[in-house]
Amino acid sequence: MKTLKYLIAASAFALTAGMAHAGEIAVIVKTTNSNFWQNVNKGAQAAIENQSEHTMSFDGPAAESDIADEVNLVENAINRGVAGIVLAPSDPEALGPVVNRAYQSGIPVVIIDSALADQYKDSYQAFLSTDNCAAGEQVAKRMIDEAGTTGKVAVMSYVAGVGSEIGRVGCFQDYIGENSDIEIVGPYYSESQMAKALNQTTDILAANPDLVGIFGANEPTAVGMGRAIVQAGKAGDLVALGFDGNADLQEFVRDGVLEAIAVQGSFAMGEKGVNTVIELLNGQKVEDFINTGVVMVDKENIDSDEAQNVLY
Repeated sequence: MKTLKYLIAASAFALTAGMAHAGEIAVIVKTTNSNFWQNVNKGAQAAIENQSEHTMSFDGPAAESDIADEVNLVENAINRGVAGIVLAPSDPEALGPVVNRAYQSGIPVVIIDSALADQYKDSYQAFLSTDNCAAGEQVAKRMIDEAGTTGKVAVMSYVAGVGSEIGRVGCFQDYIGENSDIEIVGPYYSESQMAKALNQTTDILAANPDLVGIFGANEPTAVGMGRAIVQAGKAGDLVALGFDGNADLQEFVRDGVLEAIAVQGSFAMGEKGVNTVIELLNGQKVEDFINTGVVMVDKENIDSDEAQNVLY
């Protein structure tokens, strides 16, 4: 039944696409002030360059916590009659109504990175993301392998309640709880602000000198965490794992500050997100969920083709 719904919707979108202004596909992300999301932009641009029927715009709030601004960006895209939308929702509830409005307006929406709340699952046509729960478990397994099954591990998270955070951090903690006697300290929420993550980590390292491990769950959080570890002279004293793969995090891996980083296919989210919208506009069938994957990058494999294809 769900597949039939998508086929019917795809046909409707294909009919209405010709009326959209300039065939624009709006890519709207959680913030433009992040290398991760700029790598999504590069992927979206690559998809657009491979065809000539559509243009692409890229936008997002100044910070991931500016949820109302992201809602307004989607509203503006609907009002100017875009052909389709690729959206990374900063809040699973707040973005739902406006995504539903896009659907009611005949505009296909492809969600990337973080899921919307379940009640809005019929308002978009595909979800492209890392399997964040599987990724969280993968990081937890690495933590246990490196730090052992006892002691304290701090969790440095980003924005509470975001779909990716719920899966990534929740499944990390669940796996740790089910497979070890490790005590979790936190989680602490940086609001995806590097400076806040640095300050939080500095305080936690000082208050918990017996930490055996620490996990920074997204790019700005992991960067702030890494800088705090360096400033505290703790590099190599505890198992530090990060998430995402910008230049700062790569340097931390090479220098031994971070044991490893779990890197998402951010370029693939942008490229496949735009291509999926184009497929919908052409009346093609698309998968409900497209996994864009994670690569665990450490000092041993950081120069491999597999790692270099996802680092940015």
